[in-house]
Amino acid sequence: MALKALDIFKLLPKTNCKKCGCPTCLAFAMKLAQKQASLDQCPDVTPESKSALEGSSAPPIRLITIGAGNNKVDVGNETVMFRHDESFYHQPGVGVIVSDRLSESELAQKAASIAALRITRVGMELRVRIVAVQNDSGAAEPFMKAVAAVQKLDMPVVLMSTEAAHIEKVLAQGLIQRPLIHAATEEKWESFARVAKEKGCPLVVAAPDLDRVAALAEKVKGAGVEDIVIDLTAGSAVDSLQALTASRRLGLKRKAKGVGYPALLISKSADPLVNMGDCCAYVAKYAGIVLTTMDKPEQIMPILTVGQNIYTDPRKPIQVEARLCEVGAVTPQSPLLLTTNFSLTYYTVEGEVEASRVPAFIGVIDTEGTSVLTAFASDKLTSEKVAAFLASDEVKKKIGHQKVIIPGYISAMSGSIKDDSGWTVLVGPREASGISKYLKTVWPSA
Repeated sequence: MALKALDIFKLLPKTNCKKCGCPTCLAFAMKLAQKQASLDQCPDVTPESKSALEGSSAPPIRLITIGAGNNKVDVGNETVMFRHDESFYHQPGVGVIVSDRLSESELAQKAASIAALRITRVGMELRVRIVAVQNDSGAAEPFMKAVAAVQKLDMPVVLMSTEAAHIEKVLAQGLIQRPLIHAATEEKWESFARVAKEKGCPLVVAAPDLDRVAALAEKVKGAGVEDIVIDLTAGSAVDSLQALTASRRLGLKRKAKGVGYPALLISKSADPLVNMGDCCAYVAKYAGIVLTTMDKPEQIMPILTVGQNIYTDPRKPIQVEARLCEVGAVTPQSPLLLTTNFSLTYYTVEGEVEASRVPAFIGVIDTEGTSVLTAFASDKLTSEKVAAFLASDEVKKKIGHQKVIIPGYISAMSGSIKDDSGWTVLVGPREASGISKYLKTVWPSA
């Protein structure tokens, strides 16, 4: 049974040295109890205490690192079943599967399409972070050539083969660092475990159901492989989701053996909509790694967007800097629109202004990362704040008029803004989609 914070505290040095990054030993003990810290952060813990605390300091779902350097992917180490309980921390690694049956030119084309799978959303770059090479040929030579072709992408690699010997030959080339080996099965787990242990690589274990996966993971662990990923791909998406949920619950709530590892899911449906839907569901429901055969931007974007939404800390809204922004070749007479510093709100407004082709200023008010209506309702967007912004040196320097366009949803503030600032207040459209038409038709005659 896991120890409580006070029980852990009794076994710590109680020096409050702050070497662990926490202000006190009690604070560190609370983090250990919540699986938010590891015992190795305390340099002064005694061997006896370390042995006693080993179970409490171990994360319920092991943290696994794939690849190395700046592009490495960390998965696992999650501490809650539901995002609103705290937060999810390690966004799933979405990867594209590449067959070693492709010709040299096809491999180059495939690598180029994977490299292009990058989108910018609310100021953040989203991209495919893993490439998986599948040994469809059943031979070592094509497998080695395919890996050599994709290693130029500088992404973590998943080596997928039914033969441990083929994976061993790939690793002997020394082209990739810390790949994920897929997969140890009930029939061939010993050879895969040997290669993973010798090469220091994380290993995927795969079996027909969760009970057998857990049993196999324990065997692999007993063979000396600590970094394990469990493949929970089942015959249908429903079965896969059930296995994902069960493994997460068993790992967090019961500390069950064999399931305290991140999960990998594979989606190969020939129907892009089904494939995409399955991948989105896996990302939303606890998958650590999701591999797909799709490689088109419009197919991958929804999957990455779901990951960004789910793995954004609900306690810390994504924010942009509160300042005066310029869109296009502005002049002192260009219109000025107001919005909040919630990223999704700001980038939606910016996109509509860009689409209008009317150069404009956007005044971003600090509302602690809340949307327009939320900020207005919670008094984080007030006429005093707006007036202070309009009176700032930045606005005085760049804007040669005194007209400001406010969102239609806060039209009730127009009078108080005018009284506090002395500016002419124009009430803009309620929805951002109306900004383009407003700037083209209403602003010229304002």
